Amino acid sequence: MLSDWYCLSDETQLLLSHQALQRAIASFAHQAEILATQIEAGLLDDRGGPDALRLLAAITRVMDDCTALERTPAAAMAKA
Repeated sequence: MLSDWYCLSDETQLLLSHQALQRAIASFAHQAEILATQIEAGLLDDRGGPDALRLLAAITRVMDDCTALERTPAAAMAKA
């Protein structure tokens, strides 16, 4: 299967990598939100977690939004 990866064009590899990263970021942020909710509901010990987890989820999403802007065609043209 790894050899199939190298059969893809560089552009396709880059696109798939970015999509995988976006899905990982979304999943990570979602899990942080779930943990925060579980702590607030008393299902997990509260050690200052809910606010910290929500902050982490928000920062993750903002950073993803910032890097998404850098990947736009307009950003690529500005760098050229």
